[in-house]
Amino acid sequence: MASHRKWSPTGTRIAGIRTPALATAALTSVALLSQTANAAPSADPKPSVEEVEKKVDDLYHQAEAATEKYNATREKTAQQRKRVDSLLDDVAQRTEKLNTAREELGSFAAAQYRTGAAAPDTATLLLADNPQDYFDQTQLMDRLTSRQKVAVDDYITEQAATTKKRAEASQSLQTLTTTQSALRTSKADVQRKLAEARDLLSKLTAEEKARLAAIEKKKQEAADRKAAELAQQQAAAEKKAQEAAAQQQATTGTTGTTATTGTTGSSATDSSYTAKADKALAFARTQIGKPYVWGATGPGSYDCSGLTQAAWKAAGVDLPRTTWDQVNVGTTVPLSDIKPGDLVFFYDDISHVGLYIGNGMMIHAPKPGAYVREESIFYGGESIIHSVVRPA
Repeated sequence: MASHRKWSPTGTRIAGIRTPALATAALTSVALLSQTANAAPSADPKPSVEEVEKKVDDLYHQAEAATEKYNATREKTAQQRKRVDSLLDDVAQRTEKLNTAREELGSFAAAQYRTGAAAPDTATLLLADNPQDYFDQTQLMDRLTSRQKVAVDDYITEQAATTKKRAEASQSLQTLTTTQSALRTSKADVQRKLAEARDLLSKLTAEEKARLAAIEKKKQEAADRKAAELAQQQAAAEKKAQEAAAQQQATTGTTGTTATTGTTGSSATDSSYTAKADKALAFARTQIGKPYVWGATGPGSYDCSGLTQAAWKAAGVDLPRTTWDQVNVGTTVPLSDIKPGDLVFFYDDISHVGLYIGNGMMIHAPKPGAYVREESIFYGGESIIHSVVRPA
């Protein structure tokens, strides 16, 4: 009978501790498990509040750029759809006219048959690509009257024009289909970026949200200080200009000279712009509190360029739809010369715009989840200001 011996590790135990060989293996296993446990959280660490804040700002910026792309594509789609409708209407009218002309040509052929010519193949005539060839081949052309020959020539011309219009309509339809696909893509791009921003914000704890609010408050306070500095600089510059004008007027009065050529025209221009700007600003102020909705042009909601477009339209000035086009309308002026009513554009990609109201402040539609409001033009720092444009 085989003996049954209890297995025991090599080596001896000392005070309940295994021999070094097994102890080393056990300690190694524990160390590996510890490393694995410690490595798991670091593989995908939770971002800090500051990192979330920067990422969300970046996503909103990207969403605005995608929104302007969507706006441009939607406008292009509308124009192409209008062109397609016009071409299809034109083709329909021309086709109806051709059908009438075919019937008339068929009656010409029938009339020639009754006078003794060879029997015409009316079906072939109606399907013929070139009625001129048909009449020549059937020896009917020589028997047609002058009026009938003119009708044949007109038919041939109209048929060629209709064929060309049909080709244009077909091409325009293909272009429209491509643009509509691009429109869906840009729309999905906006929605994806906004969803990612919302997801990041939703994962913040109450404490983290409070810290994020504190960060935003500090940024706003810094922006307000910068706006106040600009207001002081402009006030000082205006005071200096007034003093210089008063001194010039005094000098002119004593010398009897009239060195004021051109100032009247400049003053009239400034006055005209101020009147229009006042109307644009009055409209913008009545929109404060309405929600930002990407792609919206009012009256219940706006995106950034939709608001500036609507505001200046109230002043009788038609601006293009997108920031990329609005920046090219009017006169670019330095930030130091900014006036109420001017458009302030932001970021290198010109994806945001606001309406300047004075004292370093603007009215703008900021971003999804926010409302039309007054805010410092330095809300993101002076470095993101791209340009200032006077649109009228």
